[in-house]
Amino acid sequence: MNKILLVCLTIALVLLETLALSAQKKLNSNDTFIKIDNYLNEGTKNGFSGVIAVTIKGKTIINKGYGLANKKTQTANGPNTIFDIGSNTKQFTSTAILKLAEQAKVNLNDSLSKFFKNLPLDKQSITIHQLLTHTAGLEESIGNDYSSFGKLSEISEKDFFENLFESKLLSKPGEEYSYSNVGYSILGRIIELASEQPYEAFINEYLFKPAGMKQTGYLLPKWNIKQLSRGYNRNIIETEPTVTLYQEANGVNWHLKGNGGINSTQNDMILWHKALKSNKILSKESRNKFSIPFIPINPEKTHSYSYGWIVNNSISNALRLSHSGSNGTFWHTIIWYPKKDIYIVYATNANSSKVESIAYAVAKIVFDQNYIPEPIENNVYSFIMDYMKEYPTNKSNELIVLLKENHADDFTNSRTLNTVGNLLLRSNENLNWAVELFEMNVLLYPRDGNLWDSLGDGYKAIDSKEDAINSYKKAIELGYEESQEKLTELSKN
Repeated sequence: MNKILLVCLTIALVLLETLALSAQKKLNSNDTFIKIDNYLNEGTKNGFSGVIAVTIKGKTIINKGYGLANKKTQTANGPNTIFDIGSNTKQFTSTAILKLAEQAKVNLNDSLSKFFKNLPLDKQSITIHQLLTHTAGLEESIGNDYSSFGKLSEISEKDFFENLFESKLLSKPGEEYSYSNVGYSILGRIIELASEQPYEAFINEYLFKPAGMKQTGYLLPKWNIKQLSRGYNRNIIETEPTVTLYQEANGVNWHLKGNGGINSTQNDMILWHKALKSNKILSKESRNKFSIPFIPINPEKTHSYSYGWIVNNSISNALRLSHSGSNGTFWHTIIWYPKKDIYIVYATNANSSKVESIAYAVAKIVFDQNYIPEPIENNVYSFIMDYMKEYPTNKSNELIVLLKENHADDFTNSRTLNTVGNLLLRSNENLNWAVELFEMNVLLYPRDGNLWDSLGDGYKAIDSKEDAINSYKKAIELGYEESQEKLTELSKN
């Protein structure tokens, strides 16, 4: 064959193969979009509400919302809807610490005694590295983020850190993994002390502005209020956007600052990913620290904690960085395969156990064209609420029968009825049904002091003082000491 013809033929074959591969990639991308879209669209029929974004090698495969951000205004979820991202705030805090290390303002081996005076002896040697990796031995939290449903708890910076540093360590610093929100609150304060800037001001200047993120933060962004998502706890109880709570309180307390509660959009979180992988915010050397599996977090040692990320080699045999966050109502998940350049970010404003793993189901769709995820089902909490709207409390026995028939997997312990009852108390609605659920629960689990405590709360809510006192006494008898304060207060009155 003529050499020129052979060369031409070879070039033609290469071009055809390239075009075929390109077409296949486009087909696969389109197929991936369709499968994800169908999966989540079907889920909306059972109450799913949220957003998903997937980028592969810099190309956005899907960036779409499902369900409603606000049921009253019928505002749909979308790429610019603002969600509370919960503990994914920790990713910003860890990045800010690494930024300060690049600026030579902190060293990752610095101990707390460098930043805080008059520390108890057992806290003095705790290092920044140990705080970042949850190995400082600190408790998960001190008190609560919210003093009552829908309101931020009020605590001063002085009181928060005094209570925190006086608390007992769970283990010697550096020895064990123990997830700690307050550890990241300490990091947030270290950021302030080292930078001489408020926490949010620093991350806004050195993280969000370089990335182009304008709808991410606590109070500094000029929020598009029409895009603020309302929360629907278990898809049943409506709550205010957390940004609204911050604005009403004119601040964010240290229960949240540094460890949770930041709000963002899908579009901003895509910009965040682009800025990280292009080294716009951190050097490559600093960013690579996210991939170091510093401390195992499970007995099988398949997952480890790094700096604000969980590290493992997933079923796809690829390095995977991931993290989730939630305040009980909102849920937010990030999954990043840095070597494959695949990034998934997911949020929902109607959290329940049925939707927490959606991001991982989407990841399986991306990696396996033949994978068919289990349909998103209506959650057990919505089932109970729908039942209560239709039937009076004297039909409670029939409810139990239906739960065992239709939600057997979810109705295996006392948590379900207790959760719904407490949600009703917090929203101050349908209180007679709340008490009925608590009464059924203590019949099913009579040796659980926590349930008797909940029953006491229910009786108190309907002004049945004597029944409340007896319930609290029973809770104390069963070892639930938290009821003592409630009993003492109620007895005084």
